[in-house]
Amino acid sequence: MLDQDALDAALREDPDLTLTLLVDMSRATDEALRAQVRRLAPRLVLDQTRRGLPRSAGVARRRTRPAVAGGDLDLDRSMEAVVGARAEGRMPRLDELVSSDWARPDLALCLVVDRSGSMNGARLTAAAVTTAACASMAPREHAVLTFASGVDVLAPLTARRPATETIATVLALRGHGTTALPAALDAARLQLSRATARRRVTLLLSDCRTTDDDAVPAASRLDELVVLAPADDDEEARRLALGAGGRCASVGGVLDVPRALNRLLADDRP
Repeated sequence: MLDQDALDAALREDPDLTLTLLVDMSRATDEALRAQVRRLAPRLVLDQTRRGLPRSAGVARRRTRPAVAGGDLDLDRSMEAVVGARAEGRMPRLDELVSSDWARPDLALCLVVDRSGSMNGARLTAAAVTTAACASMAPREHAVLTFASGVDVLAPLTARRPATETIATVLALRGHGTTALPAALDAARLQLSRATARRRVTLLLSDCRTTDDDAVPAASRLDELVVLAPADDDEEARRLALGAGGRCASVGGVLDVPRALNRLLADDRP
């Protein structure tokens, strides 16, 4: 049985352990329990992740500007100029009017999840939390890819899909195969080429151990690379980030992910 009161208490006491346990329970042999957890887990992952993130990040905002620069005419803000021009018996000039449009979102993210080897427990939970963080930090433009011997697109950049659905898809992943890291980085670059955001970041969740060719050339072609690596196995990830001019953080607990992203993405590179 899943006791909601006990679950709430456990989340307050140790959210890392509780989320990981919940993810493990999503594969329980009891069919009713498994279905209950699978309905609940994506929303809990999203809620717990958002607690560690700042508000906003990549949402486009409505901005005002002189009408001569284009956009939709803002009648309320332009009314004084219209009335004044009419009193003078002339048409208002564009530089007297105000328009509004949508500013570009600040951030586009492409998450690349390594699913070679085992995808259980904390590793799978970290992937789900990172997915939730991407959906929160770049809600208009984010993609999620997974890779092992090949690359799969779970959520393309241009899709409009509820974050909980993508998280549920990540939680259903099974690990297998070798690590085709260069191909995954090239696929991320292709996804981000469609972004309208000013800043385009590839977020790689991996230990970066690969049996393929050296991944540094593919990583160097990215606009910006951020690597999250397991704290007990980050040597190759740090080497890749250093060689490609990216940044790397070691992640211990699953809810270290939002804190690491706050730090790594605060450096607003052009």
